[in-house]
Amino acid sequence: MIEMNQINHQFTIGKKGKERVIPVLHNIDLQVKQGEIVAIVGRSGSGKSTLLNLMSGYIRPTSGTIHLAGQAVTNMSEGEWANFRLAHLGFMFQSFQLIQSMTAFENAELPLVLKGVGVSQRKKRVMEMLDQVGIADYAGHYPGELSGGQQQRVSVARSLMLNPPIVLADEPTGSLDSDNERQLLALIRHLNQDRGTTFVLITHDEQVASVANRTITLKDGHLLTAAPAKGGIHSYEAH
Repeated sequence: MIEMNQINHQFTIGKKGKERVIPVLHNIDLQVKQGEIVAIVGRSGSGKSTLLNLMSGYIRPTSGTIHLAGQAVTNMSEGEWANFRLAHLGFMFQSFQLIQSMTAFENAELPLVLKGVGVSQRKKRVMEMLDQVGIADYAGHYPGELSGGQQQRVSVARSLMLNPPIVLADEPTGSLDSDNERQLLALIRHLNQDRGTTFVLITHDEQVASVANRTITLKDGHLLTAAPAKGGIHSYEAH
């Protein structure tokens, strides 16, 4: 589902003539199978977010190739990437990224609007998804009227609205308390088992990593391990 071959990435900073090159990722080879939950862990500055941004096409690698869902994406144009994201990728963020002036329903509905789905189909699909993530009773509420856990569930519903084969999550529990974190991890595990969705989770939290089938460690831009997660995956119960 995800294949990265010999990925190197560097940033160039400073004014012209005084540029400084900062290497971030070094010779990354990574494969993620369909239906896996993979956690990427490491200290701040290890390259985790850069790796996720490369997977999502928001930045391009300095060298190397990337295939997602069987397609070569490394040299896609911006327009091609936008269409690819809409069809193949879902996103979950620490800060939820909900539009404050829109209700939970309207936030979750956005991918369907962008896809051009008809109104009646949108209503049915959105309510089904909000119900699946346990937030249907709050469809008419605005983000400011919802708890952090409820907002994250709206974000999850939005990320899965078009049934993407891959969901990329950047510190998805970072703004949640321990109870809401536990419930979100149970939900991710349930959706993975029910739909076969592939999840890549960026995290520094061992509890989050424990829900994964496999944990990948980055240190100073180098991939160190790709080991099975230690326990935890059976300790979460969906609510």
